[in-house]
Amino acid sequence: MSQLNKLATATIPNNGGELVLLQHEDEFTIKLSGARGVLMNSRVYNSEQELAKLGCAHIKSKENAAVLVGGLGMGYTLATALACVTESSKVTVAELIPEVVEWNRGALGECAGKPLEDARTEVRLGDIADLIKQQKADFDAILLDVDNGPEGITNNANNWLYTPAGLNALYNCLRPKGMLAVWSAGPDALFIKQLKKSGFAVNDKMVRARPGKGSRHVVFLAKKP
Repeated sequence: MSQLNKLATATIPNNGGELVLLQHEDEFTIKLSGARGVLMNSRVYNSEQELAKLGCAHIKSKENAAVLVGGLGMGYTLATALACVTESSKVTVAELIPEVVEWNRGALGECAGKPLEDARTEVRLGDIADLIKQQKADFDAILLDVDNGPEGITNNANNWLYTPAGLNALYNCLRPKGMLAVWSAGPDALFIKQLKKSGFAVNDKMVRARPGKGSRHVVFLAKKP
């Protein structure tokens, strides 16, 4: 039986704990230290791809489109967003933890096809909430996969994004007809109400962790008029 190797760790800011990067043969896993469950696995990423496909569907043919990805993870959302937009477009990825970026520049990046090496990719290190607070209406799509969904588990500061103030800031960052897509571990009726109060037209889609099977996740789709 092949050994499970611990490759690296990274401290999550704001007392969020510690991330652990593990490898078993060609499979990578990211866990929260001390927790039983797995945050990310390099063989289970369909819902991350669906987040990007659904969030970018309206700009597949648009020249000079601008996309913001909140959370790099294992790179699957970023890679799919790049595949969904034109060659003249730009995809900005905001990542809180510098080590996660470095992992994706190394062996982990092979899993998603090294999307950080795409010339259309821009990396912004830091809290996406800080970026949102300072940003003008420059994005056609914002794809959020910064945590477990509207209720953060690895970084409580992420919860601001889902408050009325956070949703209003996200709304203001989108161009007219822009789309906010939010990955969630499960449904959340209250979050849908909050999105509507912020002026979005809202829909939600059930997606699977693996194509046609696996855990059921939810992508909230919130469109700016």
